[in-house]
Amino acid sequence: MSNLERDPREIRCAAEAGAGSEVLTGREVPLGGPRAMLVSRTLPHVHRRMIGAWCFVDAYGPQRAAMRVPPHPHTGLQTVSWLLAGEVLHRDSVGTLQEIRPGQLNLMTAGRGIAHSEESPEAVLHGVQLWVALPGEHRHVGPGFEHHPALPVVSGTGFEATVVMGSLAGVTSPATAYSPLVGAQIAVGGVCEVPVDPGFEHGLLLLDGEVAELEPGALTYLPPGRSRVRLSGRGRVLLIGGEPFKEEIVMWWNFVGRSHDEIAAFRKEWMEGEGFGAVEGYDGEPLPAPVLPGTPLKPRGRVR
Repeated sequence: MSNLERDPREIRCAAEAGAGSEVLTGREVPLGGPRAMLVSRTLPHVHRRMIGAWCFVDAYGPQRAAMRVPPHPHTGLQTVSWLLAGEVLHRDSVGTLQEIRPGQLNLMTAGRGIAHSEESPEAVLHGVQLWVALPGEHRHVGPGFEHHPALPVVSGTGFEATVVMGSLAGVTSPATAYSPLVGAQIAVGGVCEVPVDPGFEHGLLLLDGEVAELEPGALTYLPPGRSRVRLSGRGRVLLIGGEPFKEEIVMWWNFVGRSHDEIAAFRKEWMEGEGFGAVEGYDGEPLPAPVLPGTPLKPRGRVR
């Protein structure tokens, strides 16, 4: 999914949740025109830009909508598409045509550059779109796409977790990851303690149901040092995390880079060049890039 804002900017709200944790309240963002689908964006946040290598979190639905995201570019990141309801058709410039359904993973690695589109018939849609920033030594890898129709599951007292990316409790997803991280959907059924890597920072997003201390539409941040995450209630929760990302990045529109000049070059290539390739089969025009801001974009770390 694209960041379709015409004036890309960062969120300006934050709330403390105590004991080193934070509640990152989401910002409502329309994707597209006057009948746009609404998403709740919790990363990047004005105070906390990343959790591990995770740098972008949009949650949407359940709502009845028709997704229509025109061809647009990406660099320096991986897109992670996860559905709870509905179906979405992905096309990209490396020739992929792949539908995704609930419980399946679509993973696109942009690397040095890729373009893609997403669309769906009008239906109830419910899902999450996430980006993972690629570390410096891998950010120019060749573009690629993976579809994983089945993912490993780990369970314990009161929970069952589908491991979407990285590793959790000794279980590893088959999806390609370029830094130590975790992404998992946890079905909570009572009181549970989910084992996690104490070297990771983590985020918890309530997907549905009711789970104690998790607010709908907000991402709860947990600093490193925990070996278990305690949850209670009944519902589904998205867990993301990873080793704190040490590099400074520039993230603007659909690009992740390291400098203003690099982002400007990506934009110019998308608008004037052919380096991102073409998305075949989409009925419509590619998405034009917004105008760059008047002041230079600055590399920033994971926390302001």
